[in-house]
Amino acid sequence: MTLAYIGIGANLGDARQALKDAIVCLAQQVGITVAAKSSFYRTAPVDATGGDYFNAVVRIETSFTALQLLRICHHIEDQFGRERPFRNAPRTLDLDVLLFGAETINTEHLTVPHPRITERAFVLVPLIELDASLAIPGRGPAASFLAGVQDQRIEKFSSCKCSRLQEGGTQA
Repeated sequence: MTLAYIGIGANLGDARQALKDAIVCLAQQVGITVAAKSSFYRTAPVDATGGDYFNAVVRIETSFTALQLLRICHHIEDQFGRERPFRNAPRTLDLDVLLFGAETINTEHLTVPHPRITERAFVLVPLIELDASLAIPGRGPAASFLAGVQDQRIEKFSSCKCSRLQEGGTQA
């Protein structure tokens, strides 16, 4: 089994629900075990158009190759109605293979580590939440890149739509 990290994002439709459903879809795949998921984060688009994104990262264990995993991610995106009218278009769901074990992959279809992994708060912050000592193959500790993305707006967001209940059952 290979330890891998997948970035999840959406900014069309019910984006929070899309993230939840995508995690379930990944977990339902034979050959994939979702080992951990980050909090959900709300972020401004980076090099993209449209409204705010909801983002998360999941750590998985998989028996698939990196290219097989990418094909599964694309299939799940398609099930959510993902369209690709232009680069960085708003999306119903985006699944990116961020890391795949300690491998460095550079093919026409897949680059791992993800080529912009160190440039985006919406990737780094949830990655570091999952593993504060994570090292990015060929680049070093993920935490060492946080200073470079500190100007990007990112806020932790509850994945639950429920309001808090105070003691006695009244809403807060």
